[in-house]
Amino acid sequence: MVDALAAESPWWVPGSASGYHALTFGYLVGEVVRRITGKTLGTFLRDHVAGPLGADFHIGLAATEDERVAEMVPPTTEEAAAAGGAASFDPESLLGKATRNPPLTAEMANTRRWRGAEIPAANGHGNARSVARVMAALACGGELDGVRLLSESTLARAIEEQCYGKDLVLGFPIRWGLGFMMGSPDLPLGPNPRTFGHGGWGGSLGFADLDARVSWAYVMNKMSPGTTGDTRAAGPLMALYASLAL
Repeated sequence: MVDALAAESPWWVPGSASGYHALTFGYLVGEVVRRITGKTLGTFLRDHVAGPLGADFHIGLAATEDERVAEMVPPTTEEAAAAGGAASFDPESLLGKATRNPPLTAEMANTRRWRGAEIPAANGHGNARSVARVMAALACGGELDGVRLLSESTLARAIEEQCYGKDLVLGFPIRWGLGFMMGSPDLPLGPNPRTFGHGGWGGSLGFADLDARVSWAYVMNKMSPGTTGDTRAAGPLMALYASLAL
C-alpha cells in the first residue's frame, strides 16, 4: 500500500484543496510511525497508547478475541440508496475511487482476515468506553492517570485549523486539524470551540472537548451509510452537555 501511495501522482495541486482519504490516511501515518519506531501502527498503539491507558482497543485483532466481537449489520438497500450509497457513485469520481477500489462492505468487516489486518484508518476494534478513554487523555491536555500521550504544545498544534472548505471527495465542507475533524457549523461536535475527533464507518463517533475537559464516544454495530457519524449519536451528545450544565 505504501509503495502504491508513493508512486501515485497528486490528484490536484498540493495545498490547493482537501479530500477525504478514507482507507489510505492510516497507511500514510502508519508508515511514518513504522520508519521512526520500527513498529506497525497496531503494535505502536498497543504498546504506547491503548496498553498504558488500559483501553480495550485494537488495530489488528487477535483471533482469540473473535468471540467478543459483535457482527456488523449493514445498512439496508433502502437506507443506502436514500443516503446516496457508494454503489451509486460514478467509479471514476473522486468518491468512487476512494470508496470502491475495491468496494468495501460490512460483510468483509465480519471476516477473520479483516479483523486480523492492520488497516489503521478503518478497522480499529473496540467499544465506546475504550474510544472515550483514549480521547479523554486528549481532552485533559494530553495526559490521563499519569500516562502522557502528547505534550500540551503538540496537542495545541494538532488542533490548529489546517483547512476548512468543501471536501473534494465527500462533497461537503469539513474543518480539519492535523488528522482530526474539528467542530464547525457544518459538522457540530458540541458547544465549545476546542472540540475535535472523528466519525467512523457506519455512524460511530469519538471526540474530545478541551474546554470542558470531557470526552465522549458512540459505537454501534447496526451501520448507517456514511463515515462522519449520524443522528443516533445526537441524543446522548445533548444529554452529556445538559448534565455538564447542571
